[in-house]
Amino acid sequence: QVQLVESGGGLVQAGGSLRLSCAASGSIGSIRSMGWYRQFPGKPRELVVRITNDGTTSYADSVKGRFTGSRDNAKNAVFLQMNSLKPEDTAVYYCTSEIRTLLLVPFRDYWGQGTQVTVSS
Repeated sequence: QVQLVESGGGLVQAGGSLRLSCAASGSIGSIRSMGWYRQFPGKPRELVVRITNDGTTSYADSVKGRFTGSRDNAKNAVFLQMNSLKPEDTAVYYCTSEIRTLLLVPFRDYWGQGTQVTVSS
């Protein structure tokens, strides 16, 4: 069983910063990409940042220059440093990772349960 556990969400004032953390645990054979999505009310989840195993990082245009994604491969962890937060960043943020439990088994997407980030004006 694979589990992704998120932490760091909460309430912050506009212009402030927040750091989200996520660690994968359980029956992990290997990890490919890791990243973060967010979901606004009534909308599908959208990409925030995606990091490949070799460190290549892709950001949504809306967060470029403000958010920074990073990984600690030794800890099977991914982080999201959010700076200059805006009220429109308010959403549920989900950690995600491509994981396979066994060699030669296809990678599958796993998701955390989500953490609420609320930015007040």
